[in-house]
Amino acid sequence: MLMRKDQLKIGILTFPTLRSGSVPLANLIDILRPILNDIYLITGNREYIYFKDTEKVHIYGIKHKTGANKVNRIVNYIFTQIKISYEVLLINKNVTHWLFFLGGPPLALPMLSAKLAGKDVSLIFAGSDIETVKAESIILSKLVEILVKINLTLSNHIIIYSSNLIKEWGLEKYKNKIYIAHEHFLDFNMLKVRKKLDERENLVGYIGRLSEEKGVLKFVKTIPEIIKEKDDLKFLIGGEGQLQDKIEKYLSKKKINNKVKLAGWIPHNELPDYLNKLKLVVIPSYTEGLPNLMLEAMACGTPVLATPVGAIPDVIKDGETGFIMKNNSPECIAENVVRALEHSDVEWIVENAMALVEQEYTYVAAVERYRTILEEI
Repeated sequence: MLMRKDQLKIGILTFPTLRSGSVPLANLIDILRPILNDIYLITGNREYIYFKDTEKVHIYGIKHKTGANKVNRIVNYIFTQIKISYEVLLINKNVTHWLFFLGGPPLALPMLSAKLAGKDVSLIFAGSDIETVKAESIILSKLVEILVKINLTLSNHIIIYSSNLIKEWGLEKYKNKIYIAHEHFLDFNMLKVRKKLDERENLVGYIGRLSEEKGVLKFVKTIPEIIKEKDDLKFLIGGEGQLQDKIEKYLSKKKINNKVKLAGWIPHNELPDYLNKLKLVVIPSYTEGLPNLMLEAMACGTPVLATPVGAIPDVIKDGETGFIMKNNSPECIAENVVRALEHSDVEWIVENAMALVEQEYTYVAAVERYRTILEEI
């Protein structure tokens, strides 16, 4: 049963992330602020600066360096876990319940610290750590799998975005402590149609992290094939990540730089302008939770083509609220990009998508979802 608002003091713990992690964490904090009097946040890098003056939030900063190679990354990762664990023990007396907001490396040492200190812990999975690492290294993914299992076993509750993820992420044995909720809500004053679809240039885009699990390289390698069928198309790739050099080299090798704009990091306040330029957004991921970009594109009247992973099939029904492709092979992506662009009912699909997000992804609905979750845990 939920404690009184003045009794419940939530600690949120998240691994220091890239810039792309700020929006989901900001959403979660915005949702919890009207429910709680105090929130204790352990994070680092950009998030510390982002949240340091946020009302009701007591923030504890951790500095994390990624490292130039795998050995350095592992060593730095262990040191960062030790620093986080120290902060957990330091502020433990102020916290009644911990929320581990996981979209980065698994936090086994902080989990052990919280449990040894006698606190309940809920895991919020924003994505699959195992699948993310597997896209880069099978060997490293085995280590991550062990750490994730420690977290899953020790946690009191697990919060995921969709029941689809129970099977997809191999969580069947933990289903008795799984809850379904998400922290997604949209600012419809910012995210709206500014240019009608038929007034936009023939521009297809990917916006997100330039990393293996996102399938962005598969999308880039599709571009020459798409151009063969539709030579009037141009492409936008927005984001940053470890694949940037590979992407640039591939575009140069294929001599298609004139067809592709690399926009780099796109600040969130500029995202609606970019989305309103696109005829189609492509999300070719190997793994996802519930991608913000999908919802934001839908709110801006931009059709979305995505792989059927994570919570995506809960939102996109093929030919009704967007387009689903079976996998992210270059052949499949190319075929479905052409299909989506030439679809006769695309305006109707866009209207359905906008109506869906306007109904389901409001701030009020998000607050009530988490109020209910806190009552149950």
